[in-house]
Amino acid sequence: MDTWDGFQNSLSLITGSENLWYLEVFLVVSATLISAYAVHKLMVVLIKKTMATQNLWDDALLEALLRPAKWVVWLVGLSYAAELASQQSSSSLLLLLGPLRKLGFIGLVSWFLVRFIAKAERNLVDPKYTHKPLDTTTVVAIGKLLRVSIVITSSLIVLQTLGYSVSGVLAFGGIGGLAVGFAAKDLLANFFGGLMVYLDRPFKVGDWIRSPDRSIEGTVEDIGWRLTRIRTFDKRPLYVPNAIFTQIAVENPSRMSNRRIKETIGIRYDDADKMAVIINDVEAMLKSHSAIDHRQMLMVNFNAFAASSLDFFIYTFTKTTDWAEYHKIKQDVLLKVLAVVASHGAECAFPTSTVHLNYSGDNEPEELL
Repeated sequence: MDTWDGFQNSLSLITGSENLWYLEVFLVVSATLISAYAVHKLMVVLIKKTMATQNLWDDALLEALLRPAKWVVWLVGLSYAAELASQQSSSSLLLLLGPLRKLGFIGLVSWFLVRFIAKAERNLVDPKYTHKPLDTTTVVAIGKLLRVSIVITSSLIVLQTLGYSVSGVLAFGGIGGLAVGFAAKDLLANFFGGLMVYLDRPFKVGDWIRSPDRSIEGTVEDIGWRLTRIRTFDKRPLYVPNAIFTQIAVENPSRMSNRRIKETIGIRYDDADKMAVIINDVEAMLKSHSAIDHRQMLMVNFNAFAASSLDFFIYTFTKTTDWAEYHKIKQDVLLKVLAVVASHGAECAFPTSTVHLNYSGDNEPEELL
């Protein structure tokens, strides 16, 4: 402090005391500019060093701090410069500098925390940072809750700083909440529906879901607080209010353990004597097929005397759940079934009608059966 006073006295001898504050403000702004630049460069260097590590928290912390740290320097420097100027001009701005500085710090801290949550949210689901990335839906839900908490807390602190009674605001909020609750019951129903989806996790982002109760089927792209966005298989976006999911059944084929092959094959009545050996060979083929999950139920049985065929069915499960690969396996199985039928000299049946005519005498039809 003595050094600064001595520096001020020296400057006053050169420039005159009435003009000293101009130089002081200039020096403060210049020092602020240099400090902000130095802080920015230092943060960039530290971020590059942390990028070489696999720790998700230091990366998120420094990346979130990069811009707020620079603005903290500007806030301190400019508020001090404004204070020097206000002292000379006897402006009423001096009374506002304290609250404005506090509001600025509150805003910057809130900005840093929101950025930190967003960066951490990104890193927690990134396989580059962890061998077991967390579930995207859960991470997004927690991130949204934390951001909402920060905004609400910051708003209450701002009101307290401006001189408003937080207890009065909370009391008013309780009364107003009742009115809002009645007026926005659908909005609240969707909010709590989304909360239940986050807690129960019947599906997550990326899952293929469908509902037997409604015409809903597609891939989940986003789960918001009010709406869930689903991309249908014809690539159209489908926006479903979250309250719907508390009232309907939802299937999640993405979580199936196997895919089922269930087919009925019919052979001709003329090949009835070959049915037993065909069934045995088809069953043996399935038991030796590498893509069939032999831990699951496997059945090949003569099933019905149909109108134009003798039917047997195959019932088995594939190891894969991939839709495209499943159809390739199913195709291979059915082609091998056809090969088994043909190898025994039998044929697959198709709908036919046989007319029997009984002739007598001069080849005139006597009876039609």
